[in-house]
Amino acid sequence: MSAEDLAEAYMLHPSDHPGLLIVSTIFDGNGFGSWRRTMTIALSTKSKLCFVDGSLAKPQSCSPDLKKWMKCNDMVMSWILNVVSRNIADSIICAKSAR
Repeated sequence: MSAEDLAEAYMLHPSDHPGLLIVSTIFDGNGFGSWRRTMTIALSTKSKLCFVDGSLAKPQSCSPDLKKWMKCNDMVMSWILNVVSRNIADSIICAKSAR
């Protein structure tokens, strides 16, 4: 990942917040294909798809980027938790990574 791409991945816009609904459809176990596609588009437009597809690995504990990675990963996790049903959210709440 280039330095420019990395900078974009770690940038959060002032309008980005944990309560943000990045897609309009709540995933309840049905229609995964279309829900996945809308999530992919939404995360891509925010330069955060790399946290879900694994193309931006968690930095090592001594890296100066670790805090930035953790902050953005947690934001992506909150966005995902906001757009899945309660049952699904309960099953993924303890995940350490959005991936």
